Amino acid sequence: MKKVQLISKTLFYITRLLGVLYFLMPLYSLVCLATGWSTEPYGNGAYMHIHYPFTQVPFLNIDNNIPYIIFEFLLPLGLYGFFFWLTGNVFKAFYQPRLFTSFGVKQLRNFYLANLAIPLPALLLSSVFAETDSIAFALVVVHSILGIFAYFMAVIFMQGVKLQNEQELFI
Repeated sequence: MKKVQLISKTLFYITRLLGVLYFLMPLYSLVCLATGWSTEPYGNGAYMHIHYPFTQVPFLNIDNNIPYIIFEFLLPLGLYGFFFWLTGNVFKAFYQPRLFTSFGVKQLRNFYLANLAIPLPALLLSSVFAETDSIAFALVVVHSILGIFAYFMAVIFMQGVKLQNEQELFI
């Protein structure tokens, strides 16, 4: 169990870092786009570089139109920030002293609900305003599969919590 706790703690910190970075990228981009700071149009204005802070080195390359910026750039980055944050919460449940807890069930429930409920509506909304690639549909399928597995794990955890609580009554 110590190995699982070590791996889950390591993955917790990695996914937490990824979550923060994925949240910061759209925030930084919004500031740059709203102020014109650290941006550079190219391709006759059809595209735009967002530079690393305080440099002239391109960090992000985007199409220079509002529907693309909102639905194919900011929305996916923000949602992946949320995804990695929730993933970190799931890993956090695995390095707790007790494995089967209501905290773990809650984290798994949040994870499976987000993976089952958010990707398809986000893709459908995006497809109304911007062109979506076939890879986006594949990502919806992947998130659905992740959601289903997380649902199975949540049910197992709920049963584990129930059995653990029954066992404590007998001690």
